[in-house]
Amino acid sequence: MDSVVLLSGGTGGAKLARGLLEACDDLTVVANTGDDVDVYGVHVSPDPDLVTYWLADQIDERGWGLRDDTWRVMEALERAGRPHWFRLGDRDLAMCLVRTERLRAGETLTQAHRAVVDALGVEASVLPMSDQPVATWVTARGRSIPFQEFMIVERAEGPVEEVELRGLDRARPSDAVLQAIAEAEAIVIGPSNPVISIGPILALPGMREALRAAPAPVVAVSPFVGGRAVKGPTDAFCEQAGIERSADGIARAYADLLDALVADEAADGLPGLVTDTLMDTPVDRARLAREVVGFAASLAGSR
Repeated sequence: MDSVVLLSGGTGGAKLARGLLEACDDLTVVANTGDDVDVYGVHVSPDPDLVTYWLADQIDERGWGLRDDTWRVMEALERAGRPHWFRLGDRDLAMCLVRTERLRAGETLTQAHRAVVDALGVEASVLPMSDQPVATWVTARGRSIPFQEFMIVERAEGPVEEVELRGLDRARPSDAVLQAIAEAEAIVIGPSNPVISIGPILALPGMREALRAAPAPVVAVSPFVGGRAVKGPTDAFCEQAGIERSADGIARAYADLLDALVADEAADGLPGLVTDTLMDTPVDRARLAREVVGFAASLAGSR
């Protein structure tokens, strides 16, 4: 299969993207930007960056940031008594500077992030979901705060009461995203958090319509293994959103979009591939990516 579009948030989607890089000829990743933040004078796009770093084989063992990065800027901010809760390594900060310089020159976020992708020598396309800002805010314990502050400062302490996508009414999928979806041979919804990672992408006005109109089969990969999220606060957000942590739960969450589901268990009433979806090693990622692409190919023409 030549052309695959992957909708992705952070770690789970990024790992699958790395596997797909070797399983198809033309990979486009549409990455969530609801987590974006302006800090230290730069624009940070955590999910597009995480995907890009994975594709470049430069992801740090922490699971975020660049491998073997240094922390001189953060150390200097700390000595100066400045806020430094959002940790950016020096090379990571440099990539954000590359993007911010382009944005200040009048380029779109799509164009600006392309400069980051090029700087790291990545051949796949990594597209921000929109060129207009959408900000994820989380209400927990009666207080509404930006997503990054909730995750880092508040340590994701719940229970989560509400998730709000601010700016959504003024945002649209970019032309590049819509073109990639229309021309894809397979569309994969990655194993990322369905509420705060995939949710903002699908909530964009016109996105669901574009996916339903696409000729390619739409296949989701469940983020749940053994009925639990592999990493991060997915369980808490799914509980708030009423999404059951199972293959059936994911099938219902994406019900109007899916042709099939890949999970470690079958889902009722939906074609599926039951397989091991853990991606702890490069071998795991490559195997799952091949299986997803092969499964999608078997569905081609079913729409």
